Amino acid sequence: MIIVSYDISSNELRGEFSKMLIQNGAIRLQYSVYEFNNTKRWLDIVQLKIEAFAKYFGGGDSVLVFDVANGNVKKYGNAIHRDADIVYF
Repeated sequence: MIIVSYDISSNELRGEFSKMLIQNGAIRLQYSVYEFNNTKRWLDIVQLKIEAFAKYFGGGDSVLVFDVANGNVKKYGNAIHRDADIVYF
């Protein structure tokens, strides 16, 4: 399972990003937080699509992808500058 959380300032880009997540099987948990429960192959494809969006992010935009099973976090946009540890509960 992965959890995707985003903060994207552009209404158009945010809408396209949200639509892409839903079209690829995401379940909306909160306004900008989505959950994926798919096979590893499908999750890898989704992460490639997220990386394709990353080139359009502005200076204040950020996306965090939490791989719950492995405890890994991938950061895109402004989030790459935040190196604080993340604690899972």
